[in-house]
Amino acid sequence: MTSRMTAQDASYYYLETSNTPMHIGSLAILEPPEGGVHYDRVLQLVEQRLAEVPRYRQKVREVAFGLSRPVWIDDRDFDITYHVRRSAIPRPGSDDQLHDLIARLISRPLDRTRPLWEMYVVEGLAGDRCAVFTKTHSALVDGEQSLEIGQVLFDKNPDPREVPEELWMPEQEPSESALLVGALAELVARPGEGAAAVRSAVGNLASTLTGTVDVIGRLARTAAQSAPESPLNATISRSRRFAVVESDLEPYRKIRSRYGCSVNDVVLAVISGALRYWLLSRGEPLTEATVVRAMVPMSVYVHATEGTDETIQVHPQGEVSSFLVDLPVGEPNAVVRLSHIAHAGEAYSRERRRVAAQSMLRLSGFAPATMHAVGARVASSFSQRVFNVMITNAPGPQYPLYLGGARLLGMYPVSPLLKNQALSVALTSYDGKIYYGLNADRDAMPDVHVLTSLLHESLEELSDASR
Repeated sequence: MTSRMTAQDASYYYLETSNTPMHIGSLAILEPPEGGVHYDRVLQLVEQRLAEVPRYRQKVREVAFGLSRPVWIDDRDFDITYHVRRSAIPRPGSDDQLHDLIARLISRPLDRTRPLWEMYVVEGLAGDRCAVFTKTHSALVDGEQSLEIGQVLFDKNPDPREVPEELWMPEQEPSESALLVGALAELVARPGEGAAAVRSAVGNLASTLTGTVDVIGRLARTAAQSAPESPLNATISRSRRFAVVESDLEPYRKIRSRYGCSVNDVVLAVISGALRYWLLSRGEPLTEATVVRAMVPMSVYVHATEGTDETIQVHPQGEVSSFLVDLPVGEPNAVVRLSHIAHAGEAYSRERRRVAAQSMLRLSGFAPATMHAVGARVASSFSQRVFNVMITNAPGPQYPLYLGGARLLGMYPVSPLLKNQALSVALTSYDGKIYYGLNADRDAMPDVHVLTSLLHESLEELSDASR
């Protein structure tokens, strides 16, 4: 089926450069069932579930002379073995070796002549574990018409759910002349489409942003101010570093209960403390007024019910929002840092207009994969001068999930680096834990692993101060 890219999809498609590939990633660590996780089994599972994410069998065709936005067309030569790949690290592979592999994979742009996604089944991990890493272009996932593939692969039970068999018959690929005729017809019928196509081509994302998020007045006023200078903003290279942090969710919940804030507030306070000590480790001068401005493009709100956590338990009534927040890295007191962040969140929550996300949450799989993708799209719609770092936080289910019978032990999200952004932080809560994925430029932030230990120390500091 051929369909025109939306103005927003086209914006993210054109935004990509060789130094800033616009794909999002997910690293799943799996505990294999008896007999192990076999590549062929994963391949078969993915092939069965592609009917639920039909855009994963479509590629992009650009229109000559930029007369209109590109179109999605069926890939008649679709080869699933090109997209689902087998990889390995020398046994017994360490986590550091795995993270080095992921850093190399996220550094490489996707092949634009094929559907814009790849998946790697990584074998050889110590402890008889394996990993599945997926990367998908941000233009492909809008959270409404198209979900991230990770959302449809995971099941609540070890036995995969039954999926009706589908006979996929790709449509004939349109010729160049047909695309031109279609573009010209649209220009005649809707002259505004020409201006929109030009704006997309030059990357004017703010003017083409539609539907995914409401840019409210308060956000616009904050965005009018340039972000403070920070080593987090630098010219970035084509190479990346990747680091992870795993933490129990319970300390975050205890701090939330102690101070009457949200888990998201606690997360931002922990990151603030870690960034504070990271800046000090670099010899950066800090005053009590020093801040790091974060774009938090994804917050999920639900109607709280007794016994649930509104920032963790995701209901079908969940809603999506976005805001900029100044992280008080100059404040030496951990509790005061949390107070500043919670106050900013309260002020924003009174003014925000929410955007429904029922379509994003309609499946029983791992919705955070889609949430992070939409979060990266939102952040990329703002000038890189507006904020210092992107932080996406997507709550996940608090019960075990399975991929082809293999239990999901942990899921580390990977958000892309935007222009002049040396670090992106993505985190997901799942089954009693929080998993951080840190994507950093290899040259501008060689000490990203220092930040991983500081996240643990910052949480411990806030926990001690809360007793």
